[in-house]
Amino acid sequence: MSTALADPLELQRHAPIPTWFHIGGRADAFARPTSHDQLADLLRRDPSLRILGDGANLLVHDEGVADTVVSLAAPAFSGWQIDARTGIVRAGAGANLPKLIHATIREGLAGLEVLGGVPASLGGALVMNAGGAFGQIADVVRSVTALARDGSTVHLTRQQIAFAYRSSGLEGLIITGCELALTPADPAPLRERLLDIMAKKKASQPLAAHSAGCVWKNPTLPHDHPALGPAGARVSAGMVIDRAGLKGLAVGGASISPVHANFVVTDTAVATAQHVIDLMIETRRRVFDTFGVTLHPEVVIWRRRSLGLDPAGVAP
Repeated sequence: MSTALADPLELQRHAPIPTWFHIGGRADAFARPTSHDQLADLLRRDPSLRILGDGANLLVHDEGVADTVVSLAAPAFSGWQIDARTGIVRAGAGANLPKLIHATIREGLAGLEVLGGVPASLGGALVMNAGGAFGQIADVVRSVTALARDGSTVHLTRQQIAFAYRSSGLEGLIITGCELALTPADPAPLRERLLDIMAKKKASQPLAAHSAGCVWKNPTLPHDHPALGPAGARVSAGMVIDRAGLKGLAVGGASISPVHANFVVTDTAVATAQHVIDLMIETRRRVFDTFGVTLHPEVVIWRRRSLGLDPAGVAP
């Protein structure tokens, strides 16, 4: 693949891919475009390029990836404009979500504080419809702008986006920005709400550990189960893993957190991505054997070779 760009952009070779697991392989090529023209040129040269957000929901296989990995952290993609009067926020996909949350609270706008404690770029949050017990980003999206893999610009209104639990239908696009519709409110209660959400997460999650957050999506029960709930209920994956007796289960340098069973934490001195994958496979097997419940990964796994299956053996 040629590396000469019309608007000169150096590609870093054999580059580390930063993730919250602090383990995993490298990118054959890594780029940090500073303009939309550079991003479009990168896409023309490598239509299969991968966008790296905050790396908080990502595991990179030890063998790394061959596709160009692109960071949209440059100002051209990471800024925002806030209209406190109307509540409309225009932001780039590379915007840091926690910082944006604080900025909107300062302006007296409600809607993003429910995502307190979610480490993500705005684009990553949109793709996975980030959220939790307090709300999800889909609730405040007005529109999304993106590039299709053929280089064409795509503009989608909220009604055109298939948001669902931890999914959006946006996975094949390269999101460049969005508009959010927030609600004018008193900043003081918003700050209190954010502090309360953060305190609850700090008390129940291993926030200081090397982890990518929740590894598994909360499953829907396929049948009534006296220990879990009625058929059709969506239940906590952490609760299911905990009740299967798996807290503390370890493979190599990866282990299920004793604080929250839906978190896998890594000892970066010895852990590999394969340890995490093997632990996921074993967790899924034991949960199914115990309860007949199939877990589906929430964490995204990048591989050099596509196997057509996620590491738990489930079609993606």
